[in-house]
Amino acid sequence: MKDIISVKDIDIAGKSVFIRCDFNVPMDDFLNITDDRRIISALPTIKYCLDQGCKIVLASHLGRPKNGFEEKYSLKPVAKRLSFVLHQDVIFANDVIGIDAKEKVKNLKQGEILLLENLRFEKGETKNDEALAKALSEYAEVYVNDAFGVCHRAHSSVEAITKFYDEDSKSAGFLLQKEIDFAEKLIKKPARPFVAVVGGSKVSGKLQALTNLLPRVDKLVIGGGMAFTFLKALGENIGNSLLEEDLIDEALAILKKGKELGVKIYLPVDVVAAQTFSPDSAVKFVTAQEIPAGWMGLDIGPATTRLFKLAIADAQTIWWNGPMGVFEMDKFSKGSIKMSHYIAESHATTVVGGGDTADVAKRAGDDEEMTFISTGGGASLELIEGKELPGVKPLRKKDYE
Repeated sequence: MKDIISVKDIDIAGKSVFIRCDFNVPMDDFLNITDDRRIISALPTIKYCLDQGCKIVLASHLGRPKNGFEEKYSLKPVAKRLSFVLHQDVIFANDVIGIDAKEKVKNLKQGEILLLENLRFEKGETKNDEALAKALSEYAEVYVNDAFGVCHRAHSSVEAITKFYDEDSKSAGFLLQKEIDFAEKLIKKPARPFVAVVGGSKVSGKLQALTNLLPRVDKLVIGGGMAFTFLKALGENIGNSLLEEDLIDEALAILKKGKELGVKIYLPVDVVAAQTFSPDSAVKFVTAQEIPAGWMGLDIGPATTRLFKLAIADAQTIWWNGPMGVFEMDKFSKGSIKMSHYIAESHATTVVGGGDTADVAKRAGDDEEMTFISTGGGASLELIEGKELPGVKPLRKKDYE
């Protein structure tokens, strides 16, 4: 990662620093934070800036608010949790570029931390609005991006804002560097055998990643709803299971390409089937070749779980992105939970793509056992797809371009 400007490469001593974090944390109905991994992950960068005697302005989004302020998307609980884990008061601004925020930024002293309200309460954030970016850039002399989870989005606080800082005053935080490091190592020099375990509901979201991974992996294990498009492509009866009709040819092409490259591709051999997706629906195990009409596969079955366990047994590197079934409902979560256990117990370097996959690992109690859990699902997928992320591109050193 020599080509990305690190916060250590630039002089920040005693300066004001704007850190774009990813505090998009899950909360329950009472606005309690249920998983603070993203907050904890941001601490190394924040503490480094504190040690340099900086004034710190933190900014993040939370959820997808539609029209301005909504109580349930407020970052207030995040400010509270941050104060607790940092053992110091985090000042909270009740707006983003309003009177309160501007006043509090103006009065900020060295060693103090201010958290702005949810960036997405400003319409311009998701539109990459330059006026909003300029207003944010006026808060600090230095810009640090530590929000890997949004680096694949060209948003005001991620992309447009970098135009207002020169190469000596913008950089990547430690978390962002770590994320990119892991993804690039995976792509360039994984320890072999390298196995990709891919799940989730749709092929469409992972098509480019699958195509890009095929020449690089030794085995590809496909579970989740996306497996049914592959099974259908092979002519199996999939009943009412999830299907992306228009991607059958693409799925066939991936299977064919895998054969040509000598990549072993594993698909489910049995599934947990039900007629409806509900907690009280009757459930039965059926082979993947004969899912009855009117029934749908909602999780991988016990034989598949054993097959997949054997498939990853000799792996030295495992990249896992996407659950094996509809894990949100207990009766369809067994396959995903077991898979999580097997991946955690392996001797491989295990890299978990964020989002749902990280939730499964946490629910299974395996999060501590994984080598690395990404904080961004979409962003980690796009890195694996080989794309240049809009939030990362402006932080590359000029002589490397």
